[in-house]
Amino acid sequence: MESEDTKKIQEMKTDLNLLLECLKYQMDNPFSQKEALVTIHSICQQNSNAGVYFREIGGLMFVRNLAKSSEHSMVKEAALYTLGAVAEQNVYCQQTLCTSELFEDLTWFLSNNDSNTNLKRMSVYVILVLVSNNRTGQTLVRETGCITVLTQLFRTVLSKYELNLSDKNVFQSYQLWSSVCSTLCVCVNNPQNDENQMLCCSLFPHANDWLINCITPEVIRPVCSFIGLTLANNTFVQKYFISVGGLDVLSQVLVQLESDSHKTVSSAKLAVVVTKTVDACIADNPTFGVILSKYQIVSKLLTLLLHESLDSGEKFSIILTLGHCTEDCEENQYDLFKNNGLPLMIQALTESQSEELNKAATFVLHNCKKITEKLCLSLGEYSFDENEKQLEDINMKEKNLEEYWKKAKEILHRIEQLEREGNEEKIQREKYKDNVSSMNINIENTLKHLHGDSIGKGPEAEDKDKSQSRKLPSCKSHGILTTACTNDHQMKTLLKSTDPFDACYRESGQNKTLYKADSSYSQNLHERTNFEKKNSVSQSSDHVFKPPIPVVKNRKQELPVTDPFTLCSDIINKEVITFLATDSHSKMLKYRCSGCIAVGKSLNSRNFSKLLHSCPYQCDRHKVIVEAEDRYKSELRKSLICNKKILLTPRRRRQLSSESTTSGGIILEPFGKTVSVR
Repeated sequence: MESEDTKKIQEMKTDLNLLLECLKYQMDNPFSQKEALVTIHSICQQNSNAGVYFREIGGLMFVRNLAKSSEHSMVKEAALYTLGAVAEQNVYCQQTLCTSELFEDLTWFLSNNDSNTNLKRMSVYVILVLVSNNRTGQTLVRETGCITVLTQLFRTVLSKYELNLSDKNVFQSYQLWSSVCSTLCVCVNNPQNDENQMLCCSLFPHANDWLINCITPEVIRPVCSFIGLTLANNTFVQKYFISVGGLDVLSQVLVQLESDSHKTVSSAKLAVVVTKTVDACIADNPTFGVILSKYQIVSKLLTLLLHESLDSGEKFSIILTLGHCTEDCEENQYDLFKNNGLPLMIQALTESQSEELNKAATFVLHNCKKITEKLCLSLGEYSFDENEKQLEDINMKEKNLEEYWKKAKEILHRIEQLEREGNEEKIQREKYKDNVSSMNINIENTLKHLHGDSIGKGPEAEDKDKSQSRKLPSCKSHGILTTACTNDHQMKTLLKSTDPFDACYRESGQNKTLYKADSSYSQNLHERTNFEKKNSVSQSSDHVFKPPIPVVKNRKQELPVTDPFTLCSDIINKEVITFLATDSHSKMLKYRCSGCIAVGKSLNSRNFSKLLHSCPYQCDRHKVIVEAEDRYKSELRKSLICNKKILLTPRRRRQLSSESTTSGGIILEPFGKTVSVR
């Protein structure tokens, strides 16, 4: 195996020696020299070590001198082609040929009018090989003036924007122009050379003209490559390109290609090339993304991203451009948000296996994080000229939603307030029960004492004790009414500060006190005095409610007449009725209010309302309750219609009813009525 490799190397060396001798001794035969040069090129292409050996035997320098001294154009072209191939295969050969003398010779070939197109093409090819990945070559191409000649060729090789590549001469000129574009690209980049970039930026206006007038792959690809590499990582050159309208031209070309991409796949591929150039232009200046918003480039890129013919690398270029567009431009961020760009980025993250593409999509999502939060919090604060009307509609919906929340909070506040008031009334009832129980004990002791004295003193003492017993409840009733009148002004102020909903609840709360009346006389006495006290509190600013005369429920079993407690209870009852009765009440004895008469019946929120509405002789208190209920129902219906609120479902109503029944609380019906659950 080793012998075969050694044999091949030896044969290669022998061939190169013979070919070099042929070149030296066939100076008068250009065809033989051309064939020898082509053979040397073929051997060096097949074996990378051949170039090193050819350099060692002095063949490389001989061919260079041959390209300069030969009088035959075909020999010069073949010699330059061989030099380029050898230098491209081996870096040592590249360094050997990278001299100022060779660059000057190449510059002379390019600037000489007698040089044909093929000779210029071979000269440009050698320059390309010597400068590529070689900072020394980039420096020499600038110092020898070679780059100036190249820029001149870029302007003058193609004189017409309409390319007829079927014409042989036009095709050869296009090949030279394309080679010049490629050579200028390696002069400014890889490695990046700021000085060469400054020299080449003078070609931007001419490049813009080509982009506008000839949207074809043969022109778009080399021009976009030249622009992208010339302004890459150079803010000064980027600003100059934008100042001459370069970014506007690229945007227009991209819009046109995206529109054509629905018809042809080549347009989609070409649009990606333009997208890369746009990205290079704004990568270091995100603020220039505002220019792209005028052409809605973000929406075009999102549409292009959905093209099925694109591979992962092309999609990565599009997403990276979207990231730079949205990095510091709220208009582009909003455009991405509006055109469903965020779901596309999330989809790219979940479906793609490319790490670079995932990083680019994450970059876009990070850029749009702030604008997404702003739009969710307050869409009205960020309006853009082209979408102002749409944002106003969204802002109106947002304001309506805020009003709904305010009303919901008010209702919740009222419910909490009613719960607190219910707890306070419950505490007051407990206090009243304690006071009444102590008063009952005192009255019972007093009556027993009177009964014992009446046995010993006879009829006269009994009459005297009866008169004293009549004075006792009368005085107590009068004292309770006086206390209620003292707090009258304070309770008026409280009623004024509440709404009909609260007033209705308080009136219903007053009725609860009467519903729970005890059969004993002392409890009835307390309920009547408590009823009068609350009626004095429920006065409005214009008039005072007139309390109806309390009615004592009929007893199922009458106590014997001989019972002194029952006898005194009847006497006290008559005295209280006489004390409360006035001229205005005398009429009510004949025409009683249905709400007052039906106290002992089984009532709920529905039949009690019907009962009050059907009564022709309503007392002042129940009349105000009916008016407040009707007014509240009307306002509630309007509010429900305007706000499209949903009432309690039957299932939820049954749950609340069962919960309230077990706890013995108060149920609030959907239409604001209160029901006492006992």
